[in-house]
Amino acid sequence: MAAEDNYYDILGGYLRQGEPQQAEKAANWGIAIGLQAVDGLTPSDYLVDAARRNIEGEITIDEVKQLLKSYYDSKTTRTPDDDEKEEADKVSSNIQELLSHRTLTFNVVGVTSTHEAIFNGVFKHAGKIRDYNISKKEFVLRGESVSYMEYDWLRRALEYDLQQERDFDYKGLSKDEIIQHLSRFTAGLWEIHPFCEGNTRTTAVFLIQYLRSMGFDVNNDTFARHSWYFRNALVRANYSNPLKGVSRDYSFLEKFFRNLLLGENNELKNRYMVICPPEELASPDKLPDNQTDKLSDILPRNLGDKFETSNVNIIKLVKAIGENELSVKEMLMAVGLKDRENFMNNMLYPAINDGFVRMLHPESPRHPRQKYLLTVKGMGLYNKEEE
Repeated sequence: MAAEDNYYDILGGYLRQGEPQQAEKAANWGIAIGLQAVDGLTPSDYLVDAARRNIEGEITIDEVKQLLKSYYDSKTTRTPDDDEKEEADKVSSNIQELLSHRTLTFNVVGVTSTHEAIFNGVFKHAGKIRDYNISKKEFVLRGESVSYMEYDWLRRALEYDLQQERDFDYKGLSKDEIIQHLSRFTAGLWEIHPFCEGNTRTTAVFLIQYLRSMGFDVNNDTFARHSWYFRNALVRANYSNPLKGVSRDYSFLEKFFRNLLLGENNELKNRYMVICPPEELASPDKLPDNQTDKLSDILPRNLGDKFETSNVNIIKLVKAIGENELSVKEMLMAVGLKDRENFMNNMLYPAINDGFVRMLHPESPRHPRQKYLLTVKGMGLYNKEEE
């Protein structure tokens, strides 16, 4: 059982039946744990148990953080999974501590301080604005990237957006108008992407504190359960490509905010945000029940008539996967690599983009039990290489 699922099984009762202070702590822990999904991270069961004890009042948040430090310092051997769990655990506890405070500094220092507090003890660059340009391949953009702000404009862009929001008057607005404005403010703030890593988690925490400062109740489980949707909605709100007939679309983000702030129950599905989707992805209801795995073909591909490629990295990965379903960690071991980023950029992404490899859980790319397997085209190449 994944830690976030374990969290809801063990601690969900506090949200419904706990004392007010317990319910608030449980809600904050749910947000803190759920937000790790935006970067494909899953907190450990050790963290979940520590969170339970914190909610019960057995230990303070400082004691939670000390327990985590001792727990990971005591490990004599380290695996890539340990590193990811440590980041998720420490960041979750930092977010829980931040959300327990009702203070907010609504300026550039407030944004950088939020990032520093969230990633203290995790990133050496915590709180530092990036000094280089970035791009990221996005699931819902089928491998393309949002155009993030250039690094030499970051501070000025933050100052401008925050000042515009400070000057904005919400008086007299309808609920629909408030949702529309908040969606655009949040999308604009996220588009700046001022940090090397951790931008979505920072945006989310800063936003939650801002909403609470205005009197909104942000204690439901929308962030806890749909943080990956939140990130993809931000992507769609910041991407346009006239040649493909794609423009910025705020509707997905507005649905998220309507659930978060108005208690609505809009369906939040990541697959509906994929641009120029294949027919089967755009109309999943047309598929027979036993054909739903075809939704995995979500990234650009050109199957053609031949199961061939000249990319030696793709061939190596296809041979490593074979007839199995492997996690990223298992694929790294199978191909003999340790650098996750290098593996993703030079082997896995090209194999997916060229139609040789697919996700087991395409509707949730950051699924804690995500696996990868060969497509029909990939099996054709595998069989050819095995001849």
